Amino acid sequence: MRLLLISDTHLPKRAKELPAPLLAELPRADVVFHAGDWVDTATLDLLERRSRRLIGVYGNNDGPELRARLPEVAHAELGGLRFGAVHETGPATGREARCAARFPGLDVLVFGHSHIPWDTTAATGLRLLNPGSPTDRRRQPHCTYMTATVTGGRLTEVELRRLPPRRTV
Repeated sequence: MRLLLISDTHLPKRAKELPAPLLAELPRADVVFHAGDWVDTATLDLLERRSRRLIGVYGNNDGPELRARLPEVAHAELGGLRFGAVHETGPATGREARCAARFPGLDVLVFGHSHIPWDTTAATGLRLLNPGSPTDRRRQPHCTYMTATVTGGRLTEVELRRLPPRRTV
């Protein structure tokens, strides 16, 4: 099972559209995660239309329309693994222990908010993944997203994908 992980798209404020390389990943993904801060409903509509399965949550920059359509926390069992998605997990310091305590039944937590890619594992075995942002790199050298595979009840092939710089006109 192939996964596509994205967060913090902030459309149309940070970019006019999702990057072409990211859109090209949609048909290859069995499940798409979006960890919040969509900002516009058009991005949610697009991902709902073009994804086999979409698991999304709202973020702090998402207004009432998105909050009416998305949960704050989402859960799914995929290929024998228990996944969760949430937008914000708090400061980096202590994140693993804090998330392990808040989400004791999960194997993998996809989160966003910071725009900073993150891949760590808590002492309990909870894997924490933040794909960064495909549209707003903030203090990072690249805009990013992640892909991963679930095989035999294990998360494998987790890869941070860097996007080329956007062309400005």
